[in-house]
Amino acid sequence: MSTSAKDNDYKQLYESAINKVEQLQHELNQLKKMIFGVRQERFIPADKNQLALDIPTEQSAAVCNVLDAKKVTYVKVVKQDATQRRDSSHTIPSHLRREDVIIDPDHIPAGSKHIGTTETEVLEYKPAEIYVVRYIRNKYLLPSADETSSKIIVGTLPTLPVTKSMMGPGLLAQLVVEKICDHLPVHRQQQRLERDGIKLPYSTLSDGFAKTAALITPIYRALVTEVLNADYLQADETSVPVLDKDKKGSTHRGYYWLYQDSINKLLVFDYQPGRGREGPAEMLKDFYGTLQTDAYSAYNSIVDTNNITLIHCLAHARRYFSDAIYSDRERAEYVLEQLQLVYQIERDSRALNHDNEKRAASRQKQSLPILKKLGSWMEDQYKQVLPQSPIGKALAYSIKRWDKLCAFVYDGKLHPDNNAAERSIRATVIGRKNYLFAGSHESAKRIAMLYSLIGTCKLHNINPSLWLKDVLTVINDHPINRIKELLPHIWITKQK
Repeated sequence: MSTSAKDNDYKQLYESAINKVEQLQHELNQLKKMIFGVRQERFIPADKNQLALDIPTEQSAAVCNVLDAKKVTYVKVVKQDATQRRDSSHTIPSHLRREDVIIDPDHIPAGSKHIGTTETEVLEYKPAEIYVVRYIRNKYLLPSADETSSKIIVGTLPTLPVTKSMMGPGLLAQLVVEKICDHLPVHRQQQRLERDGIKLPYSTLSDGFAKTAALITPIYRALVTEVLNADYLQADETSVPVLDKDKKGSTHRGYYWLYQDSINKLLVFDYQPGRGREGPAEMLKDFYGTLQTDAYSAYNSIVDTNNITLIHCLAHARRYFSDAIYSDRERAEYVLEQLQLVYQIERDSRALNHDNEKRAASRQKQSLPILKKLGSWMEDQYKQVLPQSPIGKALAYSIKRWDKLCAFVYDGKLHPDNNAAERSIRATVIGRKNYLFAGSHESAKRIAMLYSLIGTCKLHNINPSLWLKDVLTVINDHPINRIKELLPHIWITKQK
């Protein structure tokens, strides 16, 4: 073997070893971050005044256009009531019932004159009360009839949510809200009731949960229709373990697919047994508009056949650089600083209450030049790094999708990222840590439906217990052609 051939082999071994060391170091840093690191994603640079990357020697030419870039200054407008909110953060709400306790001094000398009071308010609590509603229906014998005749009238029993059940709408609503909002499995709810001296079988509680879900299924279908009528959706998915009779001793990995209309604050969860394209293809078959995702490949073929405009999430791209900061701090910090400028423009726009038109104009004037220069810089830098290194993977991810990552600048209603959908999907992640798994595929579908309706309540600051109790009280007598009126965001308008 010639000397040059040996040198090439040694060079390849050396580069392979360096790449392996960087990969292992990256994995170690990621593990440390998961165990000890801060969970927030906001990037805080070591030098807040340094917005340019200083790479020595041969790499300096690749960044000279960025170093010469014009400095951009942004002004953040603080809302007037921000200070008031901070000062009143511990104020006791005025709508709570007040119970007055009058206290006089231990000794009041004769002739003392009352000049006022000093008030101290303390929040107090008493456990929620479970009580019995007893419907006593009076019976009357009609005139000119004897006791043996059939001419007897009796008061009409109100329609109950679940016939032949001892659980009323308030208790059924509480069972659902405790499981979906507070993530309490049914057996913990059973234990909580037993502490109050109420012993209900597990089967009774789970049956009440299932029948409640069946009752509000038409409302869920109306919500799906409402969401798919939007022209801009965000999508995400997460796994859920499901007991499967065909897999004894193990669980099946199912998936909750989320579709969120962040403009109108509506969301829908759809359970599917797998993560393939079949689920979103069926759900989105009648959707026309813009779909924002995390670049999961299952959406690609769907958008092509359905004529959907696909855009991607800038926060996902940013995370790759955040993860790469330990292996190539200079390049990663530079990208994070540039993206931080873009997000500052978004915050300023929100503070100024820009409408969609003004927001799009602001983005094209300020954000677009930053993103264009950043995209060109990424392509130059990618030629100088190892493709399999953390920074190489981060650059490759963004370069491949750069047009879809920057698409939000042209439309003011679009968000730069999928963070709103990720916040909504977080409830399912917390839930599965508590109840561990869904009992069946049908159970997973019920839970997905309830996550949809309760999640929409949360987005509109609606107390889900009040909404669900009212809905269960009227659902059996409500006309099916007016079922849309019971959707949380429409229901709340009728309560005011």
